Amino acid sequence: MGLFSSFPSKLTSTETTPNNEIAIEIKDTLGLSTTPEINVRDGDGSTNGPVTTKIVRNKEYKNLFNRLDVSSCGEVTFEDFKEALKALDHPISGNEQLVESVFESFDHNKDHKITFEEFKSYLAITDNQIEKGFNVIDADHDGRFSRDDFKNYFYNRLNLHPTDQDVDQLFYQMDSHHDGYVTYDEFREFLILMPRLNGSRIRTAFNYIVEELDISSDGDVTLINHFINGFGFFLAGGLSGVVSRTCTAPFDRIKVFLIARTDLTSTVLHSRREIANQIAKGTVRTKMQQARKALHLLSMSYEATEALEPPKKVRSPIIQAARTIWKQGGLKAFYVGNGLNVVKVFPESAMKFGSFEAAKRFFARIEGVDDTAKLSKASNYLAGGFGGVCAQFTVYPIDTLKFRLQCSNLDSDLKGNRLLIHTAKSMYKDGGLRMFYRGLFVGVSGIFPYAALDLGTFTSIKNWLVKRESLKYGVPEEDIKLPNYMVLTLGALSGTFGATMVYPINLLRTRLQAQGTYAHPYTYDGFNDVLRKTIAREGYGGLFKGLTPNLAKVAPAVSISYFMYENLKYMFGLDSQVRG
Repeated sequence: MGLFSSFPSKLTSTETTPNNEIAIEIKDTLGLSTTPEINVRDGDGSTNGPVTTKIVRNKEYKNLFNRLDVSSCGEVTFEDFKEALKALDHPISGNEQLVESVFESFDHNKDHKITFEEFKSYLAITDNQIEKGFNVIDADHDGRFSRDDFKNYFYNRLNLHPTDQDVDQLFYQMDSHHDGYVTYDEFREFLILMPRLNGSRIRTAFNYIVEELDISSDGDVTLINHFINGFGFFLAGGLSGVVSRTCTAPFDRIKVFLIARTDLTSTVLHSRREIANQIAKGTVRTKMQQARKALHLLSMSYEATEALEPPKKVRSPIIQAARTIWKQGGLKAFYVGNGLNVVKVFPESAMKFGSFEAAKRFFARIEGVDDTAKLSKASNYLAGGFGGVCAQFTVYPIDTLKFRLQCSNLDSDLKGNRLLIHTAKSMYKDGGLRMFYRGLFVGVSGIFPYAALDLGTFTSIKNWLVKRESLKYGVPEEDIKLPNYMVLTLGALSGTFGATMVYPINLLRTRLQAQGTYAHPYTYDGFNDVLRKTIAREGYGGLFKGLTPNLAKVAPAVSISYFMYENLKYMFGLDSQVRG
């Protein structure tokens, strides 16, 4: 049974709204007043005439209120509201942000509880708005509308141009009877607890099905609307991230190899002759030191002298890295540390977007706005940075363990879980928990610049595209919605740009985490020390070692994530859930 299945289809009230200001109070979402008469529509679309029974309406509202009042105390708290929606399996029950938004709409006097009078006032206005919206979509007034009617409403009334897939997804979510039509009851039940943002509940619902993309400064990709839509979508999105990171693990492995090694120079930033001369000088220096120590400088063999000659062939560092990793263990060597990388997907996503939403609500209270969509750009930026900091703090020990595992001696007898456990024990023995958080503040320092560059680039390009589409179609800019593929592309481009700009910070952070290992034996006193020594050994180009494989994995990661997400939704039956 649905949440509102006990309600009459349409009710009429001769009673005016007790407080006209409720239209402003409820998130600017209830700007219309009730009409004096609303007709009851039969299933065939005919009407029975006006029903002016305030008693009937109050009785039905009271029945629903009692179902939400799980504590039976005459008032509905937020916990009661959440529990009731979950018990009734309401579409928004898995989204705490939406649940809280609707609860605040009911809670007119902001005392953190809903009385029956507040509840009744909200539904009286909301019912009227939903009916008016339904009558607009149901142009032929037969009591139902089709998918084509719904699509026309987007184009002609909302001035939006969604893809067919987006229209289908939202339409079939309303069509609970799976008959290809949406009746008033289906329409009402779907929308009555949907916030009315920007003047339209349909627009609000539509915005929540659009895929959004998050790319970390390390090039990892996450589809974020799965977190908003509930656990099933969260699971599908998380698993798609697991598959994506596994498929692109070799890129990450090569990147860490290049960061750890200080003796490989980019063939892009330097000519092959320069690299050959550097190698020769380094070889001479090393051999001379060895000779002095052994007191055999005058008796060096012909073979040793020959070794001082510059190599005839200089390979790209990426090729050298791939060859070395392959020799260490074949294909499996490219996946060392991948298990740790995928383990952190779910806690990282949950912490990042959970703290992001919490921060937005906090800033909304500070700014005095009743909707997080109205937050200033500065608050959104700070909230995003806060989410990134919380996420990194949560999974940072896993990252440190992963890097040190990848930089360990893979030619030793320790393999697999034994090597993992040995590495973790050694870390704890050497420095306790602090060892797992080496370089944390360096990593955190890159979050806000990355967020600013990512968001700034994304917003600038998006605004340009929206303006172009607005001029093309002759509609207001606020009514333009870019298609999913374009949003994904913009997210990939802005994330790539941001990741490039803050890459030196990530490189220095990784070296602090991996210091003293087999692959990176150097040790550092802190950020200034690792920066100074890196530039002294490798020049400024050394700050960008491993950037190429880091960026190379973004495009396949985005494609794999999106492909897996769509297929996992189908496998889990989430498409049918959306349609039902």
